[in-house]
Amino acid sequence: MMTKRTNKSNIVKQGVALLALSVALTGGAAYAAPNDAPAAVQAQAPTAQKDIQITVNGKAAALHGFQLYDGKEAMLPLRAVAEALGFTLTWNQEDLSVDLSKDAIWTKVKNGEDRYTINKMYKPLGTAPALVDNTMYIPASFVQEVLRANVVTEGGTVAITEQKKQQHVNATGVITAIRDANGHKAVQINGVAMDGLVLNVSDETAYQTADGAPLKFTDLVLGMKVEVEHSLAATLSLPPQTPTFKITVLDKAEAKDVIGTAGTIEEVRTDDKGAVSVRIKGTGLTETSPSEVVLRLSEQSVLTDLKGEAIDKATLVQGAKVIGFYDGVLTRSLPPIGTAWKIVLQAQAE
Repeated sequence: MMTKRTNKSNIVKQGVALLALSVALTGGAAYAAPNDAPAAVQAQAPTAQKDIQITVNGKAAALHGFQLYDGKEAMLPLRAVAEALGFTLTWNQEDLSVDLSKDAIWTKVKNGEDRYTINKMYKPLGTAPALVDNTMYIPASFVQEVLRANVVTEGGTVAITEQKKQQHVNATGVITAIRDANGHKAVQINGVAMDGLVLNVSDETAYQTADGAPLKFTDLVLGMKVEVEHSLAATLSLPPQTPTFKITVLDKAEAKDVIGTAGTIEEVRTDDKGAVSVRIKGTGLTETSPSEVVLRLSEQSVLTDLKGEAIDKATLVQGAKVIGFYDGVLTRSLPPIGTAWKIVLQAQAE
């Protein structure tokens, strides 16, 4: 008999949890259950808890939080806190998650998963989000680490204040990768693979020419020299990633179909007319870029270092690490031959 009661109790608990999770997240601070839902099956906040009063920038939040007496930290109502900090929230019914965005910050939380998105990377905080009485609650550490606000907990009160905008950092470099997948855009500069810096961009990121004329993300081309304004905050990944506020193009490609190859100069050739070409072997930067290519240097070819500063042709010797940028007009030979638009020196030959 004891086994039957236990099984029945488990089924009832599972039903309560599923019903609570199925309620859609609406635009208000609290998420009301359907009117015809029996009161007995509404998910309730745990009774072994203490009430947490919340202020955001000195104003009382619309809802209180709670903390289990054996819990590690306060649980705060997501929408009430995030909207007070200026975030826009979007409920995803298909996987019961919430997207949050503000300026260059984007993140996602999902009920019951201690896996938070920070700069497109996942990080656990030790406590998972929870739907209680149809309101999504998140740990106070989420507000501090992900939403980037200051959080001070004292007794039964949590005071949240918006951080002053971080000082922006300026950097100059050459675009080595452009990504646009699943609605997330990024630009990599000063390296390929695990080298360089990944600039995460958003709808708030500004693009412009050196004289201030507006550009779009789609105007960016591999090999462009750019000056970027990005956050001090960056991930510990390789390469590091950082929110980006402005990208200024300091030059522009001659064609929109620029491709590239990064690798080592295997050979330097000089023909009887004095024309120089280099054979680069390594990794293609796009699906149509060969891993090995011979690039002729013309009077229009630009030779720079990773910061976009001009270099002498004499530094392009066998063994040097370079990134070659060129258009898609190549010979059918092996390796194919083309004309360099720009060659960027990554590291001199040892």
